Amino acid sequence: MSDKASCSGAEVSSLHLEDDTARNGEQQEETKSGALDNQDEEKKEENKDEQKMGEKKDEGKKEEKKEKKDEGKKEDTNDEEKKEEKQDEEKHDDEGNEVVDYSNVEVPSSLQSLCGYVETTLKPQGKIMTFNIEKEVFGADRGTFVLHEDITQFAGMEEIGATVVAVYMRCLYDLLREANMCSMVGFIDPAQVSANAGSLTDRSRIVASRLQKTDGEQIFMMPYNQGRHWVLLIVRAKRETVYFLDPLPGNRVVDEEGKNIVNSALKIYNSHIGRPGRKAPIWKTLPGTPKQPSSVECGYYVMRFMRDIIMDPSLEFEKKFAKGKDQAPYPQAAIDEVRKEWA
Repeated sequence: MSDKASCSGAEVSSLHLEDDTARNGEQQEETKSGALDNQDEEKKEENKDEQKMGEKKDEGKKEEKKEKKDEGKKEDTNDEEKKEEKQDEEKHDDEGNEVVDYSNVEVPSSLQSLCGYVETTLKPQGKIMTFNIEKEVFGADRGTFVLHEDITQFAGMEEIGATVVAVYMRCLYDLLREANMCSMVGFIDPAQVSANAGSLTDRSRIVASRLQKTDGEQIFMMPYNQGRHWVLLIVRAKRETVYFLDPLPGNRVVDEEGKNIVNSALKIYNSHIGRPGRKAPIWKTLPGTPKQPSSVECGYYVMRFMRDIIMDPSLEFEKKFAKGKDQAPYPQAAIDEVRKEWA
């Protein structure tokens, strides 16, 4: 009836309502008997279908077994191919380290001697170089060590870690002491404050502890690795100002984690001296720093930044690295000077 209503319209539907109802009653009896016959036929068909499905399942299982065997053979082949690829990659990496062309870079004689010591003594005897960094450098005595890999990578102008940078800061401390500038410049241990060195709270407290030893206008140099890239932060606690020096080209800013570490440290420092302080410290990017030519020199550049700053007793680094200054890379001789001093 609904089909008729939808097709014929409302008037026709109402006129033939009684006839349709009567016909429906007659059709219901016929439908019942027809339905029973249809059910029997459907059951027979379903039984046939089930038999066919059972046969298909058996065939499917056989096919799956064959496929699994074939896949197993493919996996074995793939494993062999992967092993060969890995070996090729390892060879490529090894060759890559050798292929990196530093032939035009002269290794300073002191660094050559150190590499000779690595080959004749450290590697054959499985030794490392251990020494102590005095309390005056980072605020607390700490022992450290240099692996032979650190030395050979440094000689090859490869990426360097926090220990290598800390060793050079120990070297710079001697220059500060000779120039009577220890009260003007302090250092913060990069190994204790860089990314993955501990919780943000712990690292903030380490920085705050160093700032609390500040003497008037003293600045603190904080090399910071924000994740496979070195930058230099200079903290001037009395002025609540932080300078950001990045050897990569472009308009870059410090990452949020590094910023939070220093900001929290300055709050702790202000509380320590009983000063309300600013709502937020001043951050100044110094874009006029020399820019590294490729992706591996950042650590060497940060070390050279620190050297350039402390070699100027006026500490006018803000003017030196101001915007508009020459942003060409350092000449290799300037980097070699750092490598020589480190060795």
